[in-house]
Amino acid sequence: MIELLTSNFILYAYLAIILVGFSASYFGVFVVQRKLSFLGNGLAHAAFGGVALGILLDTQPIYVAIPFTILISLLITYFKEKSILSNDTLIGVFFSFAFALGIIFLSLKENYTTDAFSYLFGSILSINNTDIIILALMAGFSLFTFFKFWARWAYSTFDNELAVADRLPVRFDNYVLSLSLSLIIVISVKIIGIVLISSYLVLPAAIARLYSRTFFEMTILSIIIGMVSGLISIVLSVLIDLPTSAVIIVFQSLIFMTSLFIKKSQM
Repeated sequence: MIELLTSNFILYAYLAIILVGFSASYFGVFVVQRKLSFLGNGLAHAAFGGVALGILLDTQPIYVAIPFTILISLLITYFKEKSILSNDTLIGVFFSFAFALGIIFLSLKENYTTDAFSYLFGSILSINNTDIIILALMAGFSLFTFFKFWARWAYSTFDNELAVADRLPVRFDNYVLSLSLSLIIVISVKIIGIVLISSYLVLPAAIARLYSRTFFEMTILSIIIGMVSGLISIVLSVLIDLPTSAVIIVFQSLIFMTSLFIKKSQM
């Protein structure tokens, strides 16, 4: 068993979940604090349309899914500013449209089942060097936004009107955040899966919020929880022979529910 847990493909999985855990859990604090959970879920479903189009075109699905999901994200952000409709309504319309397109694309393609299944539910144990490079670039981009945008994003998260009054580029920052969320979701779907990635965005940040006094503490704790819980879940999934992505979400959910119970009992 020790040899299995230290084999090359498992080591790749460890590295992948560290990179995904860092990026997803970092952006997750803004998803939770800004109440954008439905946006994360919507973009994950929108990514399905891009993945399906990539499968139909016989190309690498992620290369099509990235611009496809970014376009949907930018359209949601744009129409949110220009329309009287609520954010939830716009997200529901666009992700339903993208998901329906994905179903149509797959119906036009024969022998798509394996590829579609791996993107729907994750396939962390089958990643390769290219996947690791892409995840590392995403983690690097996440780190860049931490130093460049975190303070402004945090400011507008808690007081958007005051941030605008202080002449911060709130509109531009919102577009950058939407684009960043699109990237992390699309890049992570092969690891966690379209069905579960929105949960990975929410759960570490939600757990961190229960134990944090400041937003900075919440950010750091969320990143730690995302990475450590992912590593533990990979070991557990190998030991009990269950799908890794599902084990990650169940494990994080149990941590959240236990934390919520502990916090409530202390009140």
